[in-house]
Amino acid sequence: MKASNVTAVAALLLALCGAGGMAAAGDALVDCLSDDNGRRIDGCSALIDDPKVAPGQRSFAYGMRALAYSLRGVFDKALADYDKAIDLNPDYAVALNNRAWVFFKLGRSEDGAHDVERALQLSPGSPYALDTRAHIHQADGDADAAFADYERAMRNGGDGMVKLYQCGLRARGLYFGMIDGIRSPAVSRALRTCVGTRACDPLPDDEECKPSVS
Repeated sequence: MKASNVTAVAALLLALCGAGGMAAAGDALVDCLSDDNGRRIDGCSALIDDPKVAPGQRSFAYGMRALAYSLRGVFDKALADYDKAIDLNPDYAVALNNRAWVFFKLGRSEDGAHDVERALQLSPGSPYALDTRAHIHQADGDADAAFADYERAMRNGGDGMVKLYQCGLRARGLYFGMIDGIRSPAVSRALRTCVGTRACDPLPDDEECKPSVS
């Protein structure tokens, strides 16, 4: 989807590299985990260029730099970095899902379908992967499958995911209720309407609704 859970990927990095590896990375790791995309690109690039960095940590750095490029809309660079991240770690579920999202944004949904299915095999029930697959189904014109995955994404993602859809659907003029994180019939009706149009995105724009969903 449009952003990743940095807390989750930080936990993944700890599992991959261990506390010692993280400490050795120093400021570059802190920057690589930053919410600021420019700082993230610089920090992750430093990790990638460090010959002492282990393959698992380098894979993570490629994945995080790719995310920063994706959030900036630089999808060609994002795709190249996700390719490298997955070459180093074929079971990197977050990178697989995020590469599927980049393929979707590039109009290559068919290429993203395999990645998102693999991500869901590795991380069953991930609301982010379900959201990506829903977008791919919607782009392919399969409204029923898209709706089912959006509903599952809300169930598994909790109020945070519901708020994102409420915000996006309200911006599209399809939902008129509160941004309260409650999965209501009104949200489902708005989603059902949205999936009937391939161009309708239930997610808000990246900078939209931040106060409502924080």
